Amino acid sequence: MENIRQAIERAKGQPKPQSGASLERSQRHPRVLGSAPENTRLIQEVALDFAHLQSRRIVAYDGKDIRSRPFDILRTEVLRSIDPKGWKTLAVTSPTPGCGKTLMAINLALSLARQPEREVLLADLDLRKPQVAAYLGLNCQDGLLGVVEERLDVNSAVIHARAGSSRLAVLPTALTSNSSDLVASTAMRTLLQDIAGHGQSRIAVLDLPPLLVGHDAISILSQVDCVLLVAAVGTSTVGEIEECNKYLQATEVVRFVLNKAPESAPTASYAYY
Repeated sequence: MENIRQAIERAKGQPKPQSGASLERSQRHPRVLGSAPENTRLIQEVALDFAHLQSRRIVAYDGKDIRSRPFDILRTEVLRSIDPKGWKTLAVTSPTPGCGKTLMAINLALSLARQPEREVLLADLDLRKPQVAAYLGLNCQDGLLGVVEERLDVNSAVIHARAGSSRLAVLPTALTSNSSDLVASTAMRTLLQDIAGHGQSRIAVLDLPPLLVGHDAISILSQVDCVLLVAAVGTSTVGEIEECNKYLQATEVVRFVLNKAPESAPTASYAYY
């Protein structure tokens, strides 16, 4: 938890200031959840709309874009922590809404997906306020919600998408009012086990709800390998970060990201927020 303690000290010194995916598709032979490599099937791949992604500050699909560099650095640091241990599931959460956790999860997933040997799944587990589909310009009527309500097979709920050199599987979700029951269900546990058990090269980036707005994220933490905690200058307080620390005592925190920090002259060319 040293990363969090160091970030708290930094945060104490900070003042608090006041569509759409293209229908173009191509056929390829990726592995899908629950399938063996020799039993792959043709699937449809959705080309994400660059203009829509740019309007939402999603940039990490393009390694030549200078704004993707912070996410590439984060990717390297995360992989240095998880690959030696064989971890497959990385949860991204924040103390409260407004910290940029979903944007961080999406850009990190796209950066990971630029690596040709890496299979990446991006899953929206924020059933109270899902945003992954809207950020990517995808249409989601059901998605993960249908899987945990046992109305859909997970392979039917996954959308295979590409943007630039990034190819990834996306498991978006629709909104529900009974998320607390669903995240603690056997169906959710089975889904997370399926995600974690798929392929040595697979990494799943899970966009969780904020930690301090309910029990949804806390219910899932015990079922993931590690966590990336995202806080934000001007949004997160030191007290909120310390409160998160209590919930994360038994969870491996691979990195702490202090988002929306003011740019400084020496690092301005590398800063994104």
